[in-house]
Amino acid sequence: MANQYKKGDADTRPWGTWEVLDVGEKHVVKKITVTPNNILSLQSHNHRAEHWIIVKGTASVTLHEDVIELTEDQSVYIPVTAKHRIANHSQEDMVFIEVQTGETLDENDIIRYEDSYGRS
Repeated sequence: MANQYKKGDADTRPWGTWEVLDVGEKHVVKKITVTPNNILSLQSHNHRAEHWIIVKGTASVTLHEDVIELTEDQSVYIPVTAKHRIANHSQEDMVFIEVQTGETLDENDIIRYEDSYGRS
């Protein structure tokens, strides 16, 4: 299946937006904006790992059972199959760069466990 993303791909979600900044054979770089007081679904991926770098604001990251607070210039690594989510509990946009790596990179590689917007 390989990489299904193209540079310039973008989408609006209930929690904010994402945009593909770069793609390669086994990587994707996205800029993700989470609007104030929003949270992404608790999810995992079967085919990709992710590295998140916070570039604006403060993020509350759930990784397995742990919740960690990250601020600008801090990062976290999300291994393949790890349950994870990110939230913005502030009154300003939170922005992070997501680097996906793996043999198969596809927006449909999402298993949702909990979702505030009825998508699980």
